Amino acid sequence: MWKNNESNHYMSPARGFLTPPPKWRSPASEKNQRWPTHAQSAKPDLFHVTHKVPAGDSHYVRAKHVQLIDKDPSKAISLFWAAINSGDRVDSALKDMAVVMKQLDRSDEAIEAIKSFRHLCPSESQESIDNILIELYKRSGRIEEEIEILELKLKNVEEGIAFGGKKTRIARSQGKKVQITIEKEYSRLLGNLAWSHMQLKNYKLAEEYYR
Repeated sequence: MWKNNESNHYMSPARGFLTPPPKWRSPASEKNQRWPTHAQSAKPDLFHVTHKVPAGDSHYVRAKHVQLIDKDPSKAISLFWAAINSGDRVDSALKDMAVVMKQLDRSDEAIEAIKSFRHLCPSESQESIDNILIELYKRSGRIEEEIEILELKLKNVEEGIAFGGKKTRIARSQGKKVQITIEKEYSRLLGNLAWSHMQLKNYKLAEEYYR
């Protein structure tokens, strides 16, 4: 049942893209920099906690501010691109940008962005990137590609690779942290595969997954 597609799953770098590393500051420059006092930083910190935006002034921080505070998704996408191209929290910028693109019905564009830049993200981010890709494929009606990822994820569960070999993992649902067991993940994947095959009118195969 399984396709031998693991070697092709994580895309190689796309030509024409350049993602330089973030700028490095020397110890001397940091020593001479004046840091805000506790009284000066207390109010901004409260703002960041209240609005769930990171502190700082990087491309990624500005993108999150524009996304969550200014509510300007198109401008946020431009800033997320700037973060990716400057090497600023690439994994977070890529995932957040894909989510915003999905909200703007730009799912195909988000898919291509993930395929082009996911190789820059650490291994521990790949599972969450796959989850975003599944939703993007579903939104775009690219069911065969959705099934391909779902089958690979199901295989990883059966072989004990999913969740880094652990029995549970922490995920976010509607802004809250929830604990997901490997059994729940397995059931979820089976249900998603059944639904996907139903869309392709593969009723017999869908029934097997539902069982």
